[in-house]
Amino acid sequence: MGLTQDPNFEKLQHWFTAHALNLNVRHLFEADKERFKKFSLTLNTEDGDILLDYSKNLITDEVMKMLTDLGKSRGIEAAREKMFTGDKINFTEGRAVLHVALRNRSNTPILVEGKDVMPEVNKVMEKMKSFCHRVRSGEWKGFTGKAITDVVNVGIGGSDLGPLMVTEALKPYSKGGPRVWFVSNIDGTHITKTLAQLNAETTLFIIASKTFTTQETITNAESAKAWFLEHAKDKAAVAKHFVALSTNDAVLACFYNAVDFLFQWVGGRFSLWSAIGMSIALHVGFDNFEKLLSGAHWMDKHFRTAPLEKNAPVLLALLGIWYINFFHAETHAVLPYDQYMHRFTAYFQQGDMESNGKYITNHGARVNYHTGPIVWGEPGTNGQHIFVQGVMWEINSFDQWGVELGKQLAKNIEPELNNTAEVHSHDASTNGLINFLKKNFA
Repeated sequence: MGLTQDPNFEKLQHWFTAHALNLNVRHLFEADKERFKKFSLTLNTEDGDILLDYSKNLITDEVMKMLTDLGKSRGIEAAREKMFTGDKINFTEGRAVLHVALRNRSNTPILVEGKDVMPEVNKVMEKMKSFCHRVRSGEWKGFTGKAITDVVNVGIGGSDLGPLMVTEALKPYSKGGPRVWFVSNIDGTHITKTLAQLNAETTLFIIASKTFTTQETITNAESAKAWFLEHAKDKAAVAKHFVALSTNDAVLACFYNAVDFLFQWVGGRFSLWSAIGMSIALHVGFDNFEKLLSGAHWMDKHFRTAPLEKNAPVLLALLGIWYINFFHAETHAVLPYDQYMHRFTAYFQQGDMESNGKYITNHGARVNYHTGPIVWGEPGTNGQHIFVQGVMWEINSFDQWGVELGKQLAKNIEPELNNTAEVHSHDASTNGLINFLKKNFA
């Protein structure tokens, strides 16, 4: 049974038809002096309180009760437990989704096909810790014997936006660490401008790609290596300045100084908690990286155990369902943040649209609603609300297929740009764009 056929959905639809046009936030506050207290949630952590205020939404007690009932009927609680216990909820690829294992600071066993993955996670974390110490202490030397002063993360999507957002957010904790740069755009200007500010003798490149099939990353990596060899003049020096993070065995066997920090069951989009977060750990130190994991683990435990009506990620997900399915609007969780959090929007949007965009894009107008400002002391939310919405829509928020299809299309298009022949092999829009580029930028 689809979401819109659920009796609880139909109940909400009837309420919406009868009352939605009369909803006015100012009037709702005037009618209920306890509205903020009623529609806000304070989470008490060891390091301070986290406040979720969703009182400015177009909701009532009755609406929230119906939304919660809808969430229960869609199986959120059962799906949530399946994720934490290693079931293959990534059903299109037949994989577990255990990002929570990467953040499992309590080290309780988490099983995949009967095998506890925590020893493997801990082993990788120790390797990351050792690597970070070697680089930050100056033990890891470049080809002329100098310590590393700059780290360039070469990646795109989940191998870029998460680490970029967190390193910006945690800059106050970066004392003693290398400067970190991020290159993602296949436009050569991006990497050229970055390299112009760097010294090849003291720069370490992290090539971050789960599958190492992403054209943007491969192109930028090769550009970086060519620039480096212009200065080093020795291919043997590459191993001291390039590290590859990948699950691609061919890359791990022969490409750069490969480090097998990744797991097949770690998806790219939410993977800053894994070795893809290496640039974070190098920038702020591994001790602070572990504190980041601990904050995320705290939120995981809250998400797993709190009742739906008092569960921060679930409340945000339900509010999103309310606006997307009933108002036909795109929602954004609005965060009051300072200069250090200005990258959060891009990170949030990438996770939301790549995971659940296949559903959202079938809907109409784009209207921004304030689904709930969050105030916290340390970063710790994990995108769980995206998972909840995927459960309610009966889609898989975790598979890689759409991303991989885009890569295949890009590989077909790239050689067509290298000659002047008119292209007719794609849809009319793609053909038109390619031919326009070839005509005007030859």
